[in-house]
Amino acid sequence: MHAKDILIDGYGRIQEEVHAALQGLGPDELHFRPAPGANSAAWLVWHLTRVQDDHVADAFGLDQVWLSQGWEKRFGLDLPRHDTGYGHGPEEVAKVRVESAELLTGYHDAVHEQTLGALRGLAAKDLERIVDERWDPPVTLGARLVSVLSDDLQHVGQAAYLRGLAQSAAA
Repeated sequence: MHAKDILIDGYGRIQEEVHAALQGLGPDELHFRPAPGANSAAWLVWHLTRVQDDHVADAFGLDQVWLSQGWEKRFGLDLPRHDTGYGHGPEEVAKVRVESAELLTGYHDAVHEQTLGALRGLAAKDLERIVDERWDPPVTLGARLVSVLSDDLQHVGQAAYLRGLAQSAAA
């Protein structure tokens, strides 16, 4: 198995977990926050997708799906155009409101397709390319892709946990 195949499998698992975490949730469950400063499942999935979109697009010299495919307009959030959710406090989290899980999964699926397209063209040597010199040591493409994968899996796990909490609270 090649490194790109492992990455493709990993990103595929994120997509599967996003769909599982959101399946059948209505607006109340999507925006359920178990404590005043907590995130919602909607915010977590929006954020993990925005980070993947932003970081993969940057690393491969692509346009962000959020902007190029009109997702920013479809969501209509009261946030800056390039916002990914990094550093959001409770007020910004509350601004990420959607009417349906399908909007979130639709955006995630579009980002996933762009990510897969980028990954399919990878050669092993590409993973050593420096994509961010602001860190010491500089960040390679391989490290960036694994970092996004890890971050996304953590966030989708949190969304799945919130799904259970929201459903328990509604019962």
